[in-house]
Amino acid sequence: MAIARDDLDQHGLIIGVSPERFRAVAMPLLFDHLNAQCEGTIAVNRQARIVWINDKYAEKVGISDPRSVLGKEIEEVLPASRLREVVESGQPSMLDLMAFGSEHFVVTRIPLRDEDGTLVGALGFVLFDRARHLKPLMAKFNTLQSQLVATQHELAKARRARYTIAGFIGASSAASEVKRQARRAAQLDATVLLRGETGTGKELLAQGIHNLSPRANGPFVAVNVAAIPETLVEAELFGTAPGAFTGADRKARIGKFEVANGGTLFLDEIGDLPLPLQAKLLRVLQEQEVEPLGSNQVKPLNVRVIAATHIDLEAKVAAGQFRDDLYYRLNVLALRVPPLRERREDIPALLEHLLDDIANRSTQAPLEVSDDALALLSAQPWRGNVRELRNLLERAQLDVDGRLDAQTVRALLVDPVTPAAHSIALQPAATGAQTLAEQLAQAERQALVEALQATAGNRQQAAERLGISRAGLYAKLALHGLGKHD
Repeated sequence: MAIARDDLDQHGLIIGVSPERFRAVAMPLLFDHLNAQCEGTIAVNRQARIVWINDKYAEKVGISDPRSVLGKEIEEVLPASRLREVVESGQPSMLDLMAFGSEHFVVTRIPLRDEDGTLVGALGFVLFDRARHLKPLMAKFNTLQSQLVATQHELAKARRARYTIAGFIGASSAASEVKRQARRAAQLDATVLLRGETGTGKELLAQGIHNLSPRANGPFVAVNVAAIPETLVEAELFGTAPGAFTGADRKARIGKFEVANGGTLFLDEIGDLPLPLQAKLLRVLQEQEVEPLGSNQVKPLNVRVIAATHIDLEAKVAAGQFRDDLYYRLNVLALRVPPLRERREDIPALLEHLLDDIANRSTQAPLEVSDDALALLSAQPWRGNVRELRNLLERAQLDVDGRLDAQTVRALLVDPVTPAAHSIALQPAATGAQTLAEQLAQAERQALVEALQATAGNRQQAAERLGISRAGLYAKLALHGLGKHD
C-alpha cells in the first residue's frame, strides 16, 4: 500500500508509526521545547550531583560559569531543591514551589531512565520564575493555608489551660493550704489525685497545676470519664486502629492520651472508669506508652495525668470495684479540695468575682448584694459548692434588677438555712465546759460587736480597727449571723 506524502511530516513521522520510532523522535522534541520555553533546566545523576545546567538557569541563580558547578551535590547550589528525592524514589514531582533567596520558582521534576528503564538521574525545569503566573491557583492555596493556620490556632487555644492557681478564689486557711499544695504539686511531675465534692473547683486547680508546671506550653486535655458511654471509653482514651470494630472509622482515631502528649491529661471522675480498663490505664501510667484499640503497635508517650474524684475510692477498692494497684499509682500526690461550707469566709470574695464574671458574660451591670443577703448566702451548706452558688447568682442576675436582698435569695433557695440558726452552732453551750473552738468563736463574735459599736456601725472603720479587710469583716459578720440590726 502506497503512503501519501501528506502522511509524513518534516521529521519523518508516519501515521501509525511504532511506539519506539515515536519515542525516538518525540522525546528530543519535547526536551528542546521545554528547555527553550522554561526559565531554566538542570540535570543530576543517581548521586544527585549536577551533570548539566543551561545558561539561562545559571544566570538566574547567579552562576557566572555553569561548568563551575558540575559535579557538586544539588543542595550546594540549590538548597531547597528536591531533585534528590526524585532520584531516590523514581517518582516525578510535577508541580512545586521552590524557594531561592527571596524568590519562589514554579518547578517540575522528572526522573531520567535509560533504554532498559534503569534510573540514571533526574531533570528539573523552572516553569515560571514568578508565582504570579499561577495566580488563581496561588490564591486558592493562600486561602486554604490561612484557614489551616486559623484552625490550628483555634485548636491550640482550645487545648490550652485557661485558669491559674490564683484563680481559685479565697484567702481562708483552707483555700490557702490547698493552693500551697497545688503550687508544690506543679513543680513535681508525678501523678496528682484531686479529691473533693462536686463543684469545689477540681478542674480549675488541675489547670492551674498544669499552667505552673514545666508542661505549661503543652496541651491540657480534660476528659470526664463518667460522661462517656462505657463501650466508648477505651477508644476515647487510647485511640483506635483503622476499622478496629464494627462501625469504627476506616482511618485511625487518635485517643486523648496521644492528644495530650507533651502536656497534661485531666481524668475527671476517675472512680467511674470501668474495671476492665483500669489495668490498661495502669500500664499506660507505668510504662508511658499506649496501644490503640485493635492495633499491635505500641506508641511512646510523655503525659502527666491529673485525676479527680468525688467518691470514696478506698470504699470502692474494698468492694473490689477499683483496682488497688491503680489506686496507689494515682494516689501519689493527693490534694483534698475543701467544700465551700468549710471556707465560708471566702464567700464575699467569691460573690464579687462570680457576679463580675456573670455580668461580663451577660453584658449587664453586676448585682449589689445587701448585708442580709450576704449573711443568708454565707449560712447555706452549699452541697453543690461553688457551682451551686454560681447557678443561684446566674438566676438572680435574670430575676433581679440592681440589688440582691435576702428575700430574693430565700426565694431562690430550695431549703434555706437562716443565719440565726447557723450562728447558734458557734455560741457556747448553756451548761457544761466550753471547747476551745467555742471559746474562740465567742471571743471573735464579741470583738466584732465591740468594733461595730465603737465605730457606730461603720464597716470600713470596724475592719481597720480589727486589722482585717472589709471583705474579711463581711465574711465574719455573716459567719456569726451579725447584720445591721445587731
